[in-house]
Amino acid sequence: MQNIGAHEKTHAAGRRPNILIFMVDQLNGTLFPDGPADWLHAPNLKRLASRSVRFANAYTASPLCAPGRASFMSGQLPSRTRVYDNAAEFASDIPSYAHHLRRAGYQTCLSGKMHFVGPDQLHGFEERLTTDVYPPDFGWTPDYRKPGERIDWWYHNMGSVTGAGVAEITNQLEYDDEVAYHATRKVLDLSRGNDARPWCLTVSFTHPHDPYVARRRYWDLYEDCQHLLPRVPTMDHEAHDPHSKRIFDANDWRSYTIEENHIRRARRAYFANISYIDDKIGEVLGALERTGQDAVILFVSDHGDMLGERGLWFKMSFFEGSARVPLMVCAPGLAPGRIAAPVSTLDVAPTLCALAGVALDEVAPWTDGESLLPLATGAPRTSPVAMEYAAEASYAPLVALRQGQWKYTSCRLDPEQLFDLDADPDELSNLAGDPAHGEILAHFRALAESRWDLDRFDKEIRQSQARRLVVYEALRNGAHFPWDYQPLQKASERYMRNHMDLNVLEERQRFPRGE
Repeated sequence: MQNIGAHEKTHAAGRRPNILIFMVDQLNGTLFPDGPADWLHAPNLKRLASRSVRFANAYTASPLCAPGRASFMSGQLPSRTRVYDNAAEFASDIPSYAHHLRRAGYQTCLSGKMHFVGPDQLHGFEERLTTDVYPPDFGWTPDYRKPGERIDWWYHNMGSVTGAGVAEITNQLEYDDEVAYHATRKVLDLSRGNDARPWCLTVSFTHPHDPYVARRRYWDLYEDCQHLLPRVPTMDHEAHDPHSKRIFDANDWRSYTIEENHIRRARRAYFANISYIDDKIGEVLGALERTGQDAVILFVSDHGDMLGERGLWFKMSFFEGSARVPLMVCAPGLAPGRIAAPVSTLDVAPTLCALAGVALDEVAPWTDGESLLPLATGAPRTSPVAMEYAAEASYAPLVALRQGQWKYTSCRLDPEQLFDLDADPDELSNLAGDPAHGEILAHFRALAESRWDLDRFDKEIRQSQARRLVVYEALRNGAHFPWDYQPLQKASERYMRNHMDLNVLEERQRFPRGE
């Protein structure tokens, strides 16, 4: 018997809704000003957008995979989850939306990437259909004690740009083909009704994350694309802010000569992979529609990609291309439309729970996100959106706040930044040193100081890094037991076996049922 509180046993509107979550990796939110940009070949996402609440200014909690995803699942910033970087453990005692929904009676399932680090590779999911695309151990731990160190075997480098082009199969295409296959098969299986519980299925792809390599049929869609060069061209290295310079160094820019053709090919492949992902999402949605199942549908990315703007690529930055993500929610009772107020991926977990009628009272004091339902139904929202970054290319934590038209960033190592995104969407004019904006700067400085103790944050990160580096080195000596998730397939419960009644089996496994 499941231990479900009285308030969770029955949804106010009847049976709790099924929930289908699509997460993609490194999708630049500026390409989704109101759903996919008109010039993107993304018919399935455009059809979903027409039925969705579209949050035009949604931001990641942290512009890197593992920290961003842990925050998305828990509604907590990295300073709470302690998932500071791509090798920091996501602790098993932190409730995720999968825990909350499962506790309330949902069957919870994941197909694809979530970049969990540590021995817990489920984090509330009852079932996981694939392994992960990235390692779950501590091997990718950065070290603040060694500023300037570049770890070539796992850091990004500009080879993703110079090597952009066409291929029929890659490591990542193989992975996402598998993710879509298992997710589609799961949707078909759910239609059989063998489990009466409502379901939450998370389908998480690794594209359009670099390398920038796409299949020919998607590449050809963008032959005449007018968006193959960035709005802001490459800047002189000395013109960049200190953190951007560190990103350049982390990406080994001095070892590569980036030409205009490289930029065009990398962006073309990236756009092509958005179309590839659109097809994969269409496969899953097609199975849902053909079987007549209803579900709340949420679409989001973990973070963005700079795509050559200013000369920067990938993520690790609070600039719009890296930090802004698409976010769309299609649900009964939510009128489709565009919402401009800034929101966060931290808000996803509270929103999912609100849609399912699941209270978060027991953990609410430690949750950084808030439900998007009031905003989606017309209520104002003025609370700032918070972001943190504490991984490679940083040697002290960076924090940011987005509120109204303003974005503010702070780091003990760097000058403050203040941008007016209405007047300066490309973030070319830092107003932090402008006396005319002293009052708004003081406002954000006070907000940041009330939220963060940056000295304490820095000490906690350094302690975590030091511990993990010791543990990783120890565990690689002697017999090694990896934490990689191994999907379980119960062969004795599949298809036809002799402990089953063939007549019952054939009827039960068919949808729709026979006459």
